[in-house]
Amino acid sequence: MSNAVSSQLRRAALTAVFALSPALAFAHPGHEGAAGLVHGFAHPIGGLDHVLAMVAVGIFAAQLGGRAIWAVPATFVALMAVGGALGMAGIGLPFVEFGILGSIVALGLVVAMGWKNAPLGVAMALVGFFAVFHGHAHGTEMPADASGLAYAAGFMLATAALHIVGVGLGLAVGKLGEVRAPRLTQALGAVVAVAGLGLLSGVI
Repeated sequence: MSNAVSSQLRRAALTAVFALSPALAFAHPGHEGAAGLVHGFAHPIGGLDHVLAMVAVGIFAAQLGGRAIWAVPATFVALMAVGGALGMAGIGLPFVEFGILGSIVALGLVVAMGWKNAPLGVAMALVGFFAVFHGHAHGTEMPADASGLAYAAGFMLATAALHIVGVGLGLAVGKLGEVRAPRLTQALGAVVAVAGLGLLSGVI
């Protein structure tokens, strides 16, 4: 792996750590906190819809390159936390399920279309919009006996980990050459978009 790629991956990982550190610092110790952390971590990983969207965000960030590699995932994690807080507080948000499934289709399509010249602000706004829906779903489904901060730390940690997987996958594919890399990346995006349509229609 080149020094540039290694540096970008380290930056993405550090961004995830800094994004998570406030929640981790205030998570309640003991059984309640531990249970909340485990439940929060399991929630994004336990759903195919969340996994597909999180990995797609990482691939999209890698496709954009530069500052987007850390800024796009960090934006998602930050806005997801806002959505999670709304869900935990019982504040309703319309079309949450449609927003989650729509995010898979939309993110898959932008990758499939090779939208690598998108302005960073537009990319951040796009993922941030969908992040609120994902976060709201996590917050709404928090177990009643879990620590809110520990639960939030868990789903933020899982999300950041999935983003890093996506970024790593995107960067690895990018090393295959100027011809094969874009085609394979776009194919991955198409697979994600089709899976999203399958989930949206109830086929999957």
